[in-house]
Amino acid sequence: MMNKARVIRVGAVAAASALTIGGLTACAPGGDTPSDGTTTITWWHNATTDPQKGLWEDVAAEFEKAHPGVKVEVTGYQNEDLQRTLIPNALASGDAPDLFMVWPGGEVRAQAEAGYLKDLTDVASDTIDALGGVANPWKVDGKQYALPYTFGIEGMWYNKDLYAQAGIDAVPETLPELEDANEKLRAIGVAPIAVGAGDLWPAGHWWYQFALAACSTETLQTAIPALDFSDPCWVEAGDLLKDFVATNPFQDGFLASSGQQGADSSAGLVANGKAAAELMGHWNAGQIGSLTPDATVPSWLGWYPFVSVPGTAGDPDIAMGGGDGFGIYKDAPDVTVDLLKYILSDDVQKRFAETGAGIPTNPAAIDSVSDPSLKLIAEGLANASFVQLWLDSDLGPTFGNPLNQAVVNLMAGTGTPEDIVKALEDTAAAL
Repeated sequence: MMNKARVIRVGAVAAASALTIGGLTACAPGGDTPSDGTTTITWWHNATTDPQKGLWEDVAAEFEKAHPGVKVEVTGYQNEDLQRTLIPNALASGDAPDLFMVWPGGEVRAQAEAGYLKDLTDVASDTIDALGGVANPWKVDGKQYALPYTFGIEGMWYNKDLYAQAGIDAVPETLPELEDANEKLRAIGVAPIAVGAGDLWPAGHWWYQFALAACSTETLQTAIPALDFSDPCWVEAGDLLKDFVATNPFQDGFLASSGQQGADSSAGLVANGKAAAELMGHWNAGQIGSLTPDATVPSWLGWYPFVSVPGTAGDPDIAMGGGDGFGIYKDAPDVTVDLLKYILSDDVQKRFAETGAGIPTNPAAIDSVSDPSLKLIAEGLANASFVQLWLDSDLGPTFGNPLNQAVVNLMAGTGTPEDIVKALEDTAAAL
C-alpha cells in the first residue's frame, strides 16, 4: 500500500487503478453552433514535432468540422518556453489562450488561486468521474481546474543494441550498477547518458531523482507543502549528483545541449546512436522516434526505472512522474469545454496512445498502447510504492528556473549542493 499524500499528489495505486476502470463515454464533437459569427478558440500545447503535433492539428480540424462557426487556432511551443514564460505572461496580461497546458501540483494551485482557470467540476463531471484518481493532481480544494490527457513516470530510455554491444546483460537497478554500465559504454566509444542541460530542466531532473533517493517519503510529504528544506537530505541530494557527475556519465558539451530539439539534442543523440541512454519522462519514445532517420520509434529503444541508491533514506521503490493536462481560461467560450472533452474522448485518446507519445489517462484507451516501453512504464507506475510529482511542478511555478539553474551550476562545477538548497529557500522566502 502506498503512503497517504497531499490531495494534489497521486499515488501509484490510485493512478494505476484509474488506468484500468471503465472507459469514458465517447464524446464526439457536437455542441451548439454559434449564430452570431465565428467563435475562435486559441489552444496552446507543448507538441512541436509529429506525431503528437499532427494529432492535435487533426483534432482541431475535426472539431471545427463538427462545429460550424467555430475556429480552433492550435499552436505548439517548446515545453520550457510554454511553461515558464508564455503561459505565465499571457495569464498576467489578461490575454490568455482559451485552452492551454496546466501542470499539476503547485502550478495548478497557483493559477486557480489567482482566478485564471474555469472550474470544471460540474461542466465536465462525467469526464472527471471516468478518469478517476489520475485527475486528482489537478484538483484544488476539491474542485477540478484541469484534466490530464497523459500520465506516467520517468526513467532511463536506452539503446538495447548498445547495451548488448557493451556487454551489459541486465539493466542497472542500483547506482553502482549504473556507474559500472556507464564505464562499459564509454569503452565502446559512445556517451553513456545524454542530458540537455542547456534547457535547464532535463538536468534538474537528475537532482530531483537524487532528492527522492536521499529524502524519506515522509520528508517529501511534509517538506514540500511546508517549503521547509532544512532536512540534510536536500544537501545530500546535491552531494550524490556531484559525485555522479565526477564519473563522467554525460556526453561532451552537455551543458550547452538542448533536451529535445534537433539531432544534437539529448533525445537526438540517443536517436542517432551517439548516446546510449537518457533520463526522461514517459513521452520520450515519440520524441526519440521523431528524430530517427525514418521518424518512427526504433525497435532497439527500451526503458527501465531510475536506479535506487543504497545507503540512503529514500524508498527504493519510489518513482517520480506526472502528466500533461489542459485547463480552460476563465473567460474562454463555453464551447471550449466541448473541445477538452473531445480531446479526452475514447477515439482521440486511443489515437494518442497509438502515436507512442505517452500513456493516455482515458481507461478505455489503455489497450491501444502498443509501444513496449510505454507498457513497461505503465507496469512501473503500478509497481511504485509512491509517485512523487515532478518537484518543480509540485513546488510551484516560481521554483523551476532558479532550482534548475542551481542544479546546472553544480553540474558545471560553479555551484555547490548548498547553493541548490539556498535557491529553494530564497524562492520560498520571496513568495
